[in-house]
Amino acid sequence: MKILVINCGSSSLKYQLMEMENKEVLASGKCDRIGVQSINKPFIEYKRLGGEEIIEELDLPDHTVACEKIVEYLLNPEFGVISDLSEIDAVGHRGVHGGESIRESVIITDEILELFEKCSDFAPLHNPANLQGINACMKTMPGVPQVLVLDTAFHSDMPEHAAMYAIPYEYYEKYGVKRYGFHGTSHKYVTEEASRRLGIDIEDINMISCHLGNGASVAAIRNGKSVDTSMGFTPLEGLIMGTRSGDMDPAIIEFIMHRDNISIEEMTTILNKKSGLLGISGVTGDVRDLKQLMNDGNERAKLALEMFTYRVKKYIGAYMAVLGHVDVITFEGGIGEYNRDLVENCVSNMEDFGIKVNRNRTEEEEAQGVITTSDSRIKVLVIRTNEELKIAEETMELVK
Repeated sequence: MKILVINCGSSSLKYQLMEMENKEVLASGKCDRIGVQSINKPFIEYKRLGGEEIIEELDLPDHTVACEKIVEYLLNPEFGVISDLSEIDAVGHRGVHGGESIRESVIITDEILELFEKCSDFAPLHNPANLQGINACMKTMPGVPQVLVLDTAFHSDMPEHAAMYAIPYEYYEKYGVKRYGFHGTSHKYVTEEASRRLGIDIEDINMISCHLGNGASVAAIRNGKSVDTSMGFTPLEGLIMGTRSGDMDPAIIEFIMHRDNISIEEMTTILNKKSGLLGISGVTGDVRDLKQLMNDGNERAKLALEMFTYRVKKYIGAYMAVLGHVDVITFEGGIGEYNRDLVENCVSNMEDFGIKVNRNRTEEEEAQGVITTSDSRIKVLVIRTNEELKIAEETMELVK
């Protein structure tokens, strides 16, 4: 079975075509700068199994054109990997917010599309982009089953005492205001992978999963299921992120709006796109750049990174208390996978909690992603997440 996985952002589209029999990625890449004005042209990246990467600049006014281009590349007689669209058995789409209406992965119907569109109020920066990708694929590949795999699904059974906010209950009844959590596909994949590596049955594993990227979240997982997570009603709550504020006193919002005479829309933009690591440093929200700036003596870059790891450590401590017993702490995502120094800072000086960081790791330990000593009661693993594989697996199960 061949499954095409689509992950749409507002101006980008990542894709993978997978052969599920052996979980092989036949082709992958992305379309970038879709529908945006820039001094740089939009482009498509394409890499087939065993082939060279192709990068082509071209006009990408919308996601429909991007989907059409992806199909052209997949069918190309010279470097394509399929000879006919009928070879694609299904398309799996990442969806960010399903609200209370869509609590698990589903085959997309007109009714599901309508429900998912209504959830755009919960995730205005994400769901509309997901919808564009879905509609584009349905137009480009009519008749091919389309599946929606939601970030919120993994957290949908969180206990009520963890999910509810301490505001009048009527706002949950009227508008569904509660903690939904995100990055669920990644947290679920890493839970399964940690269970496999440690030889612990997934129904017995207790762990803390730290998905650290431009968007970041921590999940407390008991017996393989999410019981709490740092992101909430929207992907704004929780950790400090690349451009998002994370947790803060909500009274600050009104204070700044009155002092600077700005609208709620402007304030929302500040919290989502101008805060976080970018807001603290005043220069960038990219950890790679911040580390370079810190090494060059930039104190605000240093402060931004210290605040980031401090907030992660606070959540780890809180979730250790929630779970009582922890088998493993995992780090994944672009920051978690490629910045062992920052990961170490997130779990440093926690020997009394059963975490012993090994700063003299062997090459084999590095390759396995183990950053703790052999006698550390709680293991810490760096695991490369694979959301696309998880989306493809759930798509395959539903289509079958």
